[in-house]
Amino acid sequence: MATRAHAMGEPRDGGTRALALEYTHAEDRTRILGFWIFLATDMILFGCLFATYLVLRTHMDGGPTPATLFDMKGFGAETLALLTSSFTGGLATLSMRDGRQKSVAFWMSVTIVLGLTFLGIEASEFAHDAFIGAVWQRSAFLSSFFTLVGTHGCHVTFGVLWMLVTLYQVLRRGLTPRTARKVFVVNLYWHFLDVVWIFIFTVVYLTGMVM
Repeated sequence: MATRAHAMGEPRDGGTRALALEYTHAEDRTRILGFWIFLATDMILFGCLFATYLVLRTHMDGGPTPATLFDMKGFGAETLALLTSSFTGGLATLSMRDGRQKSVAFWMSVTIVLGLTFLGIEASEFAHDAFIGAVWQRSAFLSSFFTLVGTHGCHVTFGVLWMLVTLYQVLRRGLTPRTARKVFVVNLYWHFLDVVWIFIFTVVYLTGMVM
């Protein structure tokens, strides 16, 4: 209980509960605020990519259409892997708040595996598209599709690498205010990517199948 109270930033004398561990220092609070601002700018980026896709999705130039290109099983499996990873990432954050280092490491490891699974399925999907001639330069629709989904995939790749580095730091240094802030921020980033994927799943894949 003492470890848990310390991780949550609670005074050991039973006084008023303090801030969570990742918010203990003013510098960490400022960095977290800065990361929220970064996510807002990243949201603008994806908003522009979505707008471009919506304008160009009907410009197929005789090439593959969304209905013939998209595979329900493929993007369904991607969605399952990524949304499940968001849940496990949340469990890592909760474990961090409880001061359970081994649990944090376990759930972050599961999240990383699920992220790699997502990337593997997406890479296979892109390889299949290229094999049948559905490449970036074939039509405006394919250009906007690969740009939007590929940008998200690059973000996920970076997120996996970032999470690996954070996991290493947690295992090496334990749960400190600094490592706790890193666990919190990387999972915040991961949740953001899951939200973006929900929009891709709906706007790109489901709408494309219907059209």
